[in-house]
Amino acid sequence: MNNRGDAGVSDNLEETYRSQISEAIQNEAERRILENNDPIETSRLLSLSLIELFENQDKSLVPALMVRLGVVRAALEGHGGSLVVSSGEIEARNDGNRSLSLVIDLDGACVSCGAAPGTLKGIQDDLLHDNEVSTVRFDSSMLDWFDEIQRDFVLNFGGVTFV
Repeated sequence: MNNRGDAGVSDNLEETYRSQISEAIQNEAERRILENNDPIETSRLLSLSLIELFENQDKSLVPALMVRLGVVRAALEGHGGSLVVSSGEIEARNDGNRSLSLVIDLDGACVSCGAAPGTLKGIQDDLLHDNEVSTVRFDSSMLDWFDEIQRDFVLNFGGVTFV
């Protein structure tokens, strides 16, 4: 086979492995989440309005945010971490609906975790899938957790915003 053919096989093999690993991670995360959480409570929390919880300063806001996370939820819960809503506001959208703009912090073991930059991106992406959330930013005090190299990395390549 020529080099071009070898590259095509290599690219295809890499994509196959990437897909298999992604599927395995997703399956394991789902298993852990189901194992450690009551499905009835999860369903209840998913049915709640994040905007109403925020407006009422309801203590269920953080659990309701947590159930909206995907794979990153398993990592957070598995390592004793959690979300903290540092601040937020309700914004009016152009379509007349309202949405939340949140500033998030992390708590527990996540504070010192080297995987925090990836965790932050996962949290942001998962929460933005909810139609009641328009913006997710992170508390700038989190940057103090990182050494200079980690801080530069998360600021330049993390895909998240700190305020």
